[in-house]
Amino acid sequence: MFSDFRPVFKILLRFLVLYVLLVLGYQLYLNLYKGAGLDPASEWVARQTIFVQNLLDYPSQLVPGKPAQETSWFWVSGRYVSRMVEGCNAISVIILFLAFIFAFFRGPKTFLFAFAGLVFLHIVNILRIAGLNILLVEMPQYSKIGHDYLFPAIIYGCVVLLWLIWINRFALKEVPDENS
Repeated sequence: MFSDFRPVFKILLRFLVLYVLLVLGYQLYLNLYKGAGLDPASEWVARQTIFVQNLLDYPSQLVPGKPAQETSWFWVSGRYVSRMVEGCNAISVIILFLAFIFAFFRGPKTFLFAFAGLVFLHIVNILRIAGLNILLVEMPQYSKIGHDYLFPAIIYGCVVLLWLIWINRFALKEVPDENS
């Protein structure tokens, strides 16, 4: 009976091992910057968001918070509208995406799809943060629904879309028959 589910168990185990290893690695990275302000990856995402907001004619700056707070503030169109924290960098979402993709490993195309997906999610995340900041400038009354529901749905929706593309276009194609 269990032999019928062996492929599923392999994929599940691969996913769990990869996910745990990536999360532990990311936590080790975060521990290096504990109490030192915003970590470099989050700072990088915030700087790119500032660039996009300035391109969209929303004059923006990033204002560092106190190091112990591990945050920076977005100064947009003459006021503080939001703050950047580690969770905004989408690395935890990208880890989830990568663990799933590599759980269904299909050779070199796995690396190509993972890289393309990582770049896509990074761009979507920058646009998501910029969109939220612009929403906070233009329609602050929608800040809660924007921050808590709309913009998270965008990033997670993109992850699910990429998963579906991976499964339907790549992972389930040319699956070798284990009985031969």
